[in-house]
Amino acid sequence: MIKLGTFLLMLPLLLWLFLLIILPHLDLLTVSLREKLGYREYAFSLQNYIEFFTEPLYWNTFVRTAVMSIVATAITLVVGFPVSYYIAKVIKGKKRNLLFMMCLIPFWVSELVRTFGWMILLRESGVISSFLQWAGLVDGPVELLYSDATLMVGLVYTSMLFMVVPLVSVLDTLDDSLIEAGYDLGGSTYSILREIVIPHAMPGIASGCIVVFMLTLGNYLTPTLLGGKDSLWFTEQIYNQFITRFNWESGSAFGFLLLFLSSVIVFVGLKLSRQTLADTVK
Repeated sequence: MIKLGTFLLMLPLLLWLFLLIILPHLDLLTVSLREKLGYREYAFSLQNYIEFFTEPLYWNTFVRTAVMSIVATAITLVVGFPVSYYIAKVIKGKKRNLLFMMCLIPFWVSELVRTFGWMILLRESGVISSFLQWAGLVDGPVELLYSDATLMVGLVYTSMLFMVVPLVSVLDTLDDSLIEAGYDLGGSTYSILREIVIPHAMPGIASGCIVVFMLTLGNYLTPTLLGGKDSLWFTEQIYNQFITRFNWESGSAFGFLLLFLSSVIVFVGLKLSRQTLADTVK
């Protein structure tokens, strides 16, 4: 039986979970399962979900968002793991703190400001295009925005810190003597990485991938600004249903479909990595 003191300490968290997460989701679920017949007249219906599966634009956008989010998560892991290992195990003292601070500083400003920074660099009249023209490498302005490659760069950049922090935390607990013993026993860098470093870092890898994937899947600003009107990101479809079409029923259904997609992919990822949610939050 929970003691009164423990319950009072947990009460703010329980209220936060119930009022801001559980209750709104239950309300959205109710809204998604109804069809508007007239002014304040509704009937239970699966039409909103049927509309999603029968409209190719919605389905294709849904799949594209999932695939690109997985790819962005994988790229973030590939880029972030060496950086995290260097911070945790190679560099020491003040240089380590400085390098970690350099990873942190870009996130002192909002995502909107950071995304506009990329637009200034990559637009037709931006810094990179002007430099290429000045260097004589191109004959005219180069538009680097509004492509999948640019979108991927933005997604990876906006998510990098959320991969680096859990990886640095878990790699910092790895005993250096284990790595030294691996080399003493004739192990190669690849074998030590595969047999010692990665297994030890797996909880941090799983944690970082979950956070990055969820943030990428639910991102709205970066796909809209860097990908343009043809970015085909599912959060934009949800926005259009709620704000543009004032169709809260379809918007709620699309939101739950996105929640279901993220839950399934996270579950599959945990099974493949042989981790549990408890391992990722240690």
